[in-house]
Amino acid sequence: MAARCLLRALPLLAALWQGVARGNQELRPPPARIGVIGAGVGGTSAAYFLRQKFGKDIQIDIFERGEVGGRAATINLEGKSYEAGGSVIHPLNLHMKHFVKELGLNVHQSQGGLLGIYNGDEFVFEESSWYIWNFLKLLWHYGLNPVRMYMWVEDVLDKFMRIYRYQVYDYAFSSNEGLLHALGGADFVQMLNVTIDEAMQKTSFSQKFINEMVTPVMRVNYGQGANINSFVGAVSLAGADSGLWSVEGGNKLVCTGLLYASKAQLISGTVIALEEKTLKRGRLGDTAKLYEVTYNSTSGLMSELYDIILIATPLQRKIANITFRNFKPPIPEFSQPYHQTVATFVHGRINTSYFGYQDPSKFSLTAIFTMEHPKLFINCIGIVSPVEDKTKPLLSPAVWKVFSPKPLTKEQLNLLFSSYDSVEVKTWLAYPHYSPPEKCPPIILHDRMYYLNGIEWAASAMEMSAIAAKNAALLAYHRWYDKADMIDQEDLHERLKTEL
Repeated sequence: MAARCLLRALPLLAALWQGVARGNQELRPPPARIGVIGAGVGGTSAAYFLRQKFGKDIQIDIFERGEVGGRAATINLEGKSYEAGGSVIHPLNLHMKHFVKELGLNVHQSQGGLLGIYNGDEFVFEESSWYIWNFLKLLWHYGLNPVRMYMWVEDVLDKFMRIYRYQVYDYAFSSNEGLLHALGGADFVQMLNVTIDEAMQKTSFSQKFINEMVTPVMRVNYGQGANINSFVGAVSLAGADSGLWSVEGGNKLVCTGLLYASKAQLISGTVIALEEKTLKRGRLGDTAKLYEVTYNSTSGLMSELYDIILIATPLQRKIANITFRNFKPPIPEFSQPYHQTVATFVHGRINTSYFGYQDPSKFSLTAIFTMEHPKLFINCIGIVSPVEDKTKPLLSPAVWKVFSPKPLTKEQLNLLFSSYDSVEVKTWLAYPHYSPPEKCPPIILHDRMYYLNGIEWAASAMEMSAIAAKNAALLAYHRWYDKADMIDQEDLHERLKTEL
């Protein structure tokens, strides 16, 4: 009889024990200190999301060797500031939209203008101010390819938008490939392994359309041609859409705002090394494993200890030369190169004859994209507005922004401009050099050390950094409290449709 009662009680006891175990997980003290390396969009949004998850009592430090904003930076010319890094934001970039609203920032819609596609000898396409005429010209030159491209990009975006729903419900992914698979299945992961050229040819886009319309967009956004992977290619084509916007005063204001909102402490210095340390805590001799961050500051060589580390700067020797000491297993070296692009800002008058216009009065283009051609030394050239107030009339002469793979020589500037008085140059290792098949670096580098920038090998953009930041913050939170049921869950799209 007693045995039978005990057997009946076992399920109840098991349930009670599980409840106690879950309660113990929740009662685990939060981390005392979290270190974030890099104060660009990725690092500052990571601090913001970490604060949301872990609460007000933890200390968050952000290390930055340069200015807050990272690759969201401005450059000064003729007393005005211009976007030198990430310039435009897509209307479906929901994290960036949320940040702007939360921080009370103002936005500018992207300025309209007329675009020309130049092949090195002549324009293969020029926009006019008549929308219907442009549409008819596109149909005449490329058939239904432009319409089909819009539908193809929309299909990719529809699947990609699932990430916001997953993150609203706090689901995280331990690898970038796993994240992509949760969005669009094996097809999304496969997009990293084929070029945009191959993917579009496979779906019967014409080579003429790829060469004359797709490749110039890739050259503008990523400084490379149609040989980049098809996922970043689709992101690039989405970036050529209408409705693009930017932040009044510069996109970097998002980063300074997030830094303030996260109540994180900014530490100015260059991180040179990370090392795991085992230290004794308390009178009982308990040990704790912490991460030591060694950095150079104006006061000399310094170090700090943290429970969790998030790295939000590319682990590429030319960008962040960080040594990982005494890790077992060793932290892998990420040797994939980043692509150099040069942004040159020129206050002057464009030499229209270089582009085949002998009469400057007949030249009405405000942006020129280029095809691949051996003699072309620029990727694009276009008029830009200052970040302070884009509603004011443009300077006369205008400020032109030129993207090129190498710094422009004086001879090349003289070819592009009939006259100019001010020139400012910014050289970037701006985004990965894409060369599919692509493999994203890991997110989890060590037990409690996470890497945000691996997502750039799928696609590099401000919104991608924010997505990676929230994923890493959620991952760090769930792994701290052993919430395995919130990580790498299968069929999330179907589950969220039916269960929630």
